[in-house]
Amino acid sequence: MTNFFIEFRMHGYAKEYAKDVIYSVAKKFRVRGITRKRVVPHIALYGPGKTNDIRKVISAVEKVGRRYTLVSFKVKGFGYFDRTSKVIYFDINPSQELEDLRWILSQELKKISTGQSWDSQRNHSFHATIAFRDINAQFDRIWVYLKSKEEPNINQHLLRITVLGARGRIVCEYDLVLKKLLKRREALSKYWWRRTINRLRELQGLPPERQPSPLDWLRGIFNWPH
Repeated sequence: MTNFFIEFRMHGYAKEYAKDVIYSVAKKFRVRGITRKRVVPHIALYGPGKTNDIRKVISAVEKVGRRYTLVSFKVKGFGYFDRTSKVIYFDINPSQELEDLRWILSQELKKISTGQSWDSQRNHSFHATIAFRDINAQFDRIWVYLKSKEEPNINQHLLRITVLGARGRIVCEYDLVLKKLLKRREALSKYWWRRTINRLRELQGLPPERQPSPLDWLRGIFNWPH
């Protein structure tokens, strides 16, 4: 049996904002549940699960992904599960498209894998974890600290569905806007990420992002003035 996990990885401002909050909580309250490994702000879509054939999982992700292009959601405030679960998170306000994508994907994956109890529930609590596991006595203090901050209100689009395999390693990603299954190397490629962002901007009626010139690159290295 192969372990796998399906997620969406935040990007842009939402990603940087989430990382800043996660690291500030970890440092201020000396909790390391989520920072023991490299922090990747994400939203779970299915799993963790087990399958006899990861190729079938990838095919299911691609099949469902083809049905959707612009899938929006909002990072909206903070939340937590019951205190015994020891999880504090960014609350995610999903669009109908995101809710449908997650549900249809779970129905496809249930045929070829074993998942978690929440994967079988139509109503899903979309979230991105801020702190968990070792928060215990710090729970109330962390919650008060977060509620004292300005609540996030960030619009995002789900651009890629990420398939993780053993040890949390990216196997592949399905790119919703490019309509392309990206192998691991492509999923990690800056070239393909630029194509993803520019395709999103095209769909939104915006011009492509300006690419940095060699002079911009040198300015960034040597801190030259513009």
